[in-house]
Amino acid sequence: MATRLSQLLDPARINLQVQNTRRTAALNEVAHLLVAHPEVTNFDGFYNELLARERLDTTYLGNEIALPHARTEHVKSIVLAIGRSPGGIYFENCNQTVRLMFILGTPKSNPTDYLMVVSTLCKILKEAANREALMTAATSEAFIAALIAAEARLLPPS
Repeated sequence: MATRLSQLLDPARINLQVQNTRRTAALNEVAHLLVAHPEVTNFDGFYNELLARERLDTTYLGNEIALPHARTEHVKSIVLAIGRSPGGIYFENCNQTVRLMFILGTPKSNPTDYLMVVSTLCKILKEAANREALMTAATSEAFIAALIAAEARLLPPS
């Protein structure tokens, strides 16, 4: 069965007050939320591949949002960490400021679920009302509730 975005959300893996304002330091701060994740088999390997992917091309999506990611052998299933920066993070590789980043790690062997999660995220984030709800959520739980509600609106009625 395909992975849904809501299945990846965990309040312990969401930082709504990212302190670093530079891209690599902020990536490190948010990615470290995955250090103890049971699906991450080698954090350093995953993190190095995340940085290597980020050096290839920007993961900036627009609207102050970035989607740093790595397809890697160092995770057993898709993992997600989220960071929000009230002051913004400068992504020098695209000369943009990011306030919200979704860090994804996905097994190389499972591109389909990864693409479904990215597609869901992009559909949610293209709506201004969803972005506003995520930018203003007061707690990790409220952030998760906003994402789950937005995802539910994308699903066809049963």
